[in-house]
Amino acid sequence: MACPMCGKTTVKPYRPFCSRRCADLDLAKWFNGSYATPSRDPDDIEAAIEAAEAADDTPPKPH
Repeated sequence: MACPMCGKTTVKPYRPFCSRRCADLDLAKWFNGSYATPSRDPDDIEAAIEAAEAADDTPPKPH
């Protein structure tokens, strides 16, 4: 089995990855939304628009 991040042979403690580094890189992709799938559900789109508008209405924090 090959590591999905770099293609090297997997190592049992980190399977399906070859190392802790590749496992952490994959986790980072989940955290930053790289694996997100766009939705075409109109309800999701409405909620996203409302959330964006609400975020724009929030006054900036003083520095």
